[in-house]
Amino acid sequence: MNLASAFALAVAQNRDKTAIFWGDDEYSYQRLDQQTSWLADQLKHQHQVRPGERVALWLRNRPEFVVALFAVLRVGAVVVPINNFLKAEEVAYILQDAGVRVLITESDLGAAAHTLASRIPGLELLRVEGVPSTIPDQAPHEEPLPPRQASDLAFIIYTSGTTGKPKGAMLTHGNLMHNVASCRQVLETVQLDGFVVLLPMFHSFMLCVGILLPLTTGCSILLIKSLHPLKSVIEEIMRGRGTILPAIPQFFRTMAATHQVPTHLPLRLCISGAAPLPVETLRMFGRKFPFPLVEGYGLSEASPVVSINPIHGKAIPGSIGLPVPGVEVTVQDETGQILPPREVGELCVRGGNVMLGYWNQPTETDRALREGWLLTGDIGYQDEEGYFYITDRKKDMLLVNGINVYPREIEEIIYEFPGVREAAVIGRPDHRRGEQPVAYVTAEDGIPLDTVALTHFLRQRLADFKVPRQIEILSALPRNASGKILKTALRDLPGVPD
Repeated sequence: MNLASAFALAVAQNRDKTAIFWGDDEYSYQRLDQQTSWLADQLKHQHQVRPGERVALWLRNRPEFVVALFAVLRVGAVVVPINNFLKAEEVAYILQDAGVRVLITESDLGAAAHTLASRIPGLELLRVEGVPSTIPDQAPHEEPLPPRQASDLAFIIYTSGTTGKPKGAMLTHGNLMHNVASCRQVLETVQLDGFVVLLPMFHSFMLCVGILLPLTTGCSILLIKSLHPLKSVIEEIMRGRGTILPAIPQFFRTMAATHQVPTHLPLRLCISGAAPLPVETLRMFGRKFPFPLVEGYGLSEASPVVSINPIHGKAIPGSIGLPVPGVEVTVQDETGQILPPREVGELCVRGGNVMLGYWNQPTETDRALREGWLLTGDIGYQDEEGYFYITDRKKDMLLVNGINVYPREIEEIIYEFPGVREAAVIGRPDHRRGEQPVAYVTAEDGIPLDTVALTHFLRQRLADFKVPRQIEILSALPRNASGKILKTALRDLPGVPD
């Protein structure tokens, strides 16, 4: 069994069922399968794509993204999903690094795609607008799936590249099928579920939880056309009877804070991922809605889901929950020693979901993998009940007078101040103390923020050395396409004088 054969089995069992809701249009499993076969035929016979070859997808959220993904897998090739917000120069780096010859794209990205074709000799473009909306049963000619083993490469997912050049995490069929099985069990997925997909489909979170899980399980996808206005998103969820909503903390805060969203929705579960979920956002959500919002944790190198708070039983605010089935998580020191509960160290992951390594980067692979453990770069601890907590990214930790300071601790307190919408804390060099925390904050619409009052609020709740030396009010915080706040961009802002 591989991802292509798992999808083929789901098609055989659910031919007339709706696989994708797309506005007023619906794609049955049979229609999706026919389009996938047609595009696979184009890849194999028109573009001579062979098993193991890398094929890139540079597309916005649309049904053809799913068609292209499974078409590449159907010919035994490797999917390289690319952030559709990247510029041509950034895309060119990924295409050349992965050795991509065929790029599946769309007309809206046409000018940039032509730029790429002129810069990269031999690059072939295949636009999804050429996929027929309906295909006669006799065409294309059905061909047997190429044999692909669990150990064969299925995806190369390039990390967000918040620092330096992005690295391609190599994920096998087995990695992703392992993670799909884990998520299916822990989310208690049934065929009646409808997964709401509003995050970018190129992101590993959506690839696994928003596409591969539902479409190898016989579920439906509610593919949201636009996030604006929010009222339209809610109407689509109501119309398509969406039951599971994976999104980012910012979206859930908006749901909880606005009167546009009714409290009774068909949703049975919301999952927050891709960025830390502030405790205050979780509290706001819980006061308004009857269905749970649970925080999960993952990273592309782990296919990506590592842990999640339980749907039933004890969910702990501020925790990333318990490891998903079949995955081990430990907290280790710099030497690889496993630390006892409450001791802070680096979160390390082991299981069938862990990547092979980074494409063409053996040195980086050796840094990330140690004796079977994936070193996540996230700092945290485990409590006595087995729940895990992230205090910060390893690279984001500050040293103030030689004392470790974790920005997330400060951010959580800032979120409790009335009128704060978002917060990010970074470190600035300080010739006396090594580093000093600086906070960047955005306000809720129409609410003025008093930085003096906020500083006083923080001084009552934090040790003096943790209180930000300066608080800057911004109209918005810089983010990447997956919703993560770009602290590297904040560090590039003019520094605070000593």
